[in-house]
Amino acid sequence: MTLRVALLGGSFDPVHHGHVALAALFLKLLQADQLRVIPAGSPWQKTGLQASAEDRVAMLALAFAQAAIPATIDRQEIDRPAPTYTVDTLRNLRAELGPDASIVFVMGADQLQQLDSWRAWRSLFDYAHIGVGARPGFALSALPPAVAEELAKRQGSLAQLRDTPGGKVYVEDTLAVDVSATQIRAALQRGEQASSLISPVVLDYIQQHHLYNDYKA
Repeated sequence: MTLRVALLGGSFDPVHHGHVALAALFLKLLQADQLRVIPAGSPWQKTGLQASAEDRVAMLALAFAQAAIPATIDRQEIDRPAPTYTVDTLRNLRAELGPDASIVFVMGADQLQQLDSWRAWRSLFDYAHIGVGARPGFALSALPPAVAEELAKRQGSLAQLRDTPGGKVYVEDTLAVDVSATQIRAALQRGEQASSLISPVVLDYIQQHHLYNDYKA
């Protein structure tokens, strides 16, 4: 049997319902054996993460436990010297899991808009598949031309993602959650309720640890 591993990376500053829904969707679609959640350490394209690495790890653990989704928090990007690149993470995981494991790097459709700016982005497919969660109506043709062309020729089925090591992309366009961490931080900083966007246990953690301008419920 092929080992199937779903990966969800991101800043998670903070983790929200969209992250959890995306992970749950692909955990089910892939019939995955493992879900690994990889919080960013010092991503080269982002600066000024507001919560510390330890706070983001703690919030991830709370969110996935609350959702009853078994997940391993993989700290490799936090523990690796800055800057960190996804291609290095996938290379490390391929070395760890072996040549035959199915590795699927899961992302939201919004991340595809900048995919061609990622370091060695075409090399991602040397180590993994890409699984994309999109809202209804999403089309590859709306992406930057280089990304659209590359993804179009790599489209695969769920069966291929489950049973082969990497090289394909699969788009699931039924994801109904549309929320961003930026949106949540702005709401918290305005003192607004965010319980529809983020787990109550994560909100409690934010309040107790005085994150995001000392949010108060």
